[in-house]
Amino acid sequence: MTHSADPKKIALVTGAGSGIGRAAALALAERGWTVVLAGRRLSALQETAALARQAASVLALAADISRLEDVNALFARIEAEFGRLDLLFNNAGIFVPSVPIDELPVEQWLQSVDVNLTGAFLCAQAAFRLMKKQSPRGGRIINNGSISAHAPRPNSAPYTATKHAITGLTKSLSLDGRAFDIACGQLDIGNALTEMARPMTRGVRQANGEIGIEPTMDVAHVASAVTHMAELPLSANVQFMTVMATAMPFVGRG
Repeated sequence: MTHSADPKKIALVTGAGSGIGRAAALALAERGWTVVLAGRRLSALQETAALARQAASVLALAADISRLEDVNALFARIEAEFGRLDLLFNNAGIFVPSVPIDELPVEQWLQSVDVNLTGAFLCAQAAFRLMKKQSPRGGRIINNGSISAHAPRPNSAPYTATKHAITGLTKSLSLDGRAFDIACGQLDIGNALTEMARPMTRGVRQANGEIGIEPTMDVAHVASAVTHMAELPLSANVQFMTVMATAMPFVGRG
C-alpha cells in the first residue's frame, strides 16, 4: 500500500548527518515532506541537505539532543519557522566501544544514556508540547529501537540497556499520546549497511565468542519503512516493526 504525503507536513529527523538518519530524511523530502535535519555537526547536515533534490524542502539545524537547551532551541525554531511538527523520527544514537562490563568507564555508560535515552525523551517531550497545541492537533513519533531492543550483542550493556528502555518509552508515548492524536511507534533495525554497521562485513564477535561476518541490507529499506510508518493516517499506527537483513543472527542470537 502506498500513501502520499501532504506537502505541508513537517518532519524532524535527528542524527540526520549520516547513515539511517540521512537516508530517512532524503526519502521523506523526496516524497514531499519538509524535513528539519538535526545533529551535532552542521557540516554533515549540510551534506545531507545538498543531496536532497528539493533543497528548499530541508532545513539543517545543529543541535546536541542530549542538551536540554539545544532541544528547546531546536523546537522553538521549528515552531517559529513552520508553526507545527507532524513527525519526529527519534533516530540519533551512539554505540560506545565494546568492552567487558567490568572494564567499561562509567563516563561511556552515562554518555550512552544521555544520547540514546535522555535525548530521545527530550525530543519526544518537546514534540508532545507542540503537537498538543498545534492545529490540526496531533502528530507521529517514530523511535529508532534496534535489534538490541530485543537481544544483546556481547559486551554491549550501555547500548542494549538504552535500547530496551526506548521500548518502554515508545509504549508510554503511545499510551499518553492517545488523548491528543499523537501516535508513537518503534522501528527496530538490524544490520542496515551504514558506516556504523560496516564492521559486520569484516567480522564481529558472536555470542559463542567466535568472530563472524554478518549479512547486511541496503539502508534504503529502512528509509522505506520510515516513510510507510510516517504516512499512515493518525488513526492507524505501526506500533513495532522489525526490518533486518534476512539472514543476520537475531532469531536464535546466543
